[in-house]
Amino acid sequence: MHKSSAWPLAGVYAVLMVYASLYPFDQWRDQDLVPWSFVTHPWTPYWSGFDVVSNWLGYAPLGFWLTLGALRSGVQRGTVAYSVMAAAGLSFLLESVQSYLPARVPSLLDFSLNTAGALCGASAAHALEQLGWLDRWSRFRARWFVPDARLSLVALFLWPTALLFPAAVPFGLGQVLERLEDAVGAWLKDTPFLEWLPLRHVELQPLVPGAELLCVMLGLLTPCLLGFSIIRHQHQRLLAVVVVVGMGVAASALSAALSFGPRHAWVWLQLPTWLGMAMGIVVACIMSMLSARACLACLLCVLVLNLAILNQAPASEYFAQTLQTWEQGRFIRFHGVAQWLGWLWPYAVLGLALARAGRSDEGRA
Repeated sequence: MHKSSAWPLAGVYAVLMVYASLYPFDQWRDQDLVPWSFVTHPWTPYWSGFDVVSNWLGYAPLGFWLTLGALRSGVQRGTVAYSVMAAAGLSFLLESVQSYLPARVPSLLDFSLNTAGALCGASAAHALEQLGWLDRWSRFRARWFVPDARLSLVALFLWPTALLFPAAVPFGLGQVLERLEDAVGAWLKDTPFLEWLPLRHVELQPLVPGAELLCVMLGLLTPCLLGFSIIRHQHQRLLAVVVVVGMGVAASALSAALSFGPRHAWVWLQLPTWLGMAMGIVVACIMSMLSARACLACLLCVLVLNLAILNQAPASEYFAQTLQTWEQGRFIRFHGVAQWLGWLWPYAVLGLALARAGRSDEGRA
């Protein structure tokens, strides 16, 4: 059986769909109705083109990854049907649970669009298999990546999605300390345990341009070094730098366009960002000559330094206003998904790098 990156991606995506469908997990109540009563309700007249597209596209990747995982695992019959049924079952369950959330409205239209999206995604994966594209990907992966690259590839695939959530610093993922302190302080308010916490007594200071430049460089180096640890040859690594930079710039521009409008898609490209990106590209090209083990060691250092700097700075007021567009506007459906990816991605990569370094040590022993 072939170990495919599709199964971890399908699992991660399913968890994100659960979070996106049930966010903000607040004010649960029982309406004395069976949870699946939405099936008998007429289709709501209150919908928009954005709702239709988002519900349809939301489940297309899940159907795609489920079908792809089944095909790569050797299942040949009924892959599309099984994948669509699994995705439809998840959608039905989540729509039913939404009946207990006042901020959510279960809808037969949403369920139908979710199922249609999963069918399109599953059909696309099956078509790619029939056309031989999956075999081409297998050969490409064997030429480019080491055999145990599955989880690292999943992390790299998720990096552009993590960048969609507005960041205080371009490529600055993992800035959680300020919000974590506020959340823990609120939970322990009026309890003796609040005195046990090492909370700050001074306000965090904004990053100076030099520190912002450094964070941009380190944030760009992180996916590059992660890729270097699984890519076989130097010329392939140099091409990977181009791909990483292109994906990072495109995702950041899309995030700005979603937040401020298409005319402001490039507002984040200030002088420190330009210089940080240029330095990141130069350093990445130099580090492409290192061994995979050395790249893992550098990745750990880059992650720790970047997270330490980012979490010593507050979110700017301008950044806080940006979040309101996501938290209170039409992006409420994707707020939780992108937010958690943006917060947790660097910490997941840190754990992955430690695990890979540990296996490397065992192999050398």
